[in-house]
Amino acid sequence: MRRLPPVVLAVLLALTMSGCKVMQRISDGAYRNAVTDGVVDELAARGIELQERPECESPGRETDSVVRVDCTAVTSTGEPVVVEGVAHDADTERPLESYVVTVGGREVLRKDCLGLGCEHPNG
Repeated sequence: MRRLPPVVLAVLLALTMSGCKVMQRISDGAYRNAVTDGVVDELAARGIELQERPECESPGRETDSVVRVDCTAVTSTGEPVVVEGVAHDADTERPLESYVVTVGGREVLRKDCLGLGCEHPNG
């Protein structure tokens, strides 16, 4: 099983903290930012430029162990970009991530990690 990049691991672990709603909101924001950075890196590595950074939202949580993120963007050529991500077991030391990115309705990557520090791309 792969090890998560330290930033993503720290963000996901922070998501699991109970009690303080303010901390959960900040952690959700940090996770969205980490995903945004990863998407930008992954698409750039494939020669896909974006007009602006993706806008990401975290839909309501199903449980403390499942965290979702949905992002949208537009390429420099005007094609829509959609990112769907989920981290299962987010309340453990080894969350299982999954990301799917489509550009213009075509799947361009499906991976279990994003961006720099992604040890074994499978997409």
